[in-house]
Amino acid sequence: RRTPAPSWLPTAKGEEGDFCLRSSDCVAGLCCARHFWSKICKPVLREGQVCTRHRRKGTHGLEIFQRCQCAEGLSCRLQREQGPADSSRLHTCQRH
Repeated sequence: RRTPAPSWLPTAKGEEGDFCLRSSDCVAGLCCARHFWSKICKPVLREGQVCTRHRRKGTHGLEIFQRCQCAEGLSCRLQREQGPADSSRLHTCQRH
């Protein structure tokens, strides 16, 4: 038996910016991610967008502005720079 959702959560799937508890609360193409001290539906990242790579398990929960994961078929990898070696640690969503 499922526990009913809190009354402050809408019964329909959440659109971008709506409050959520988990990604299944959001429409397709969105995930539930922390924004300050609450969680809202945010877009899943597309190719070329900046992503966050977590070196240690569990560090994702420490961010106050979480990003969604990269979309299916993409992975979060160090951006390849054009030109001389750069010390930039920027990661972007890239095709496998």
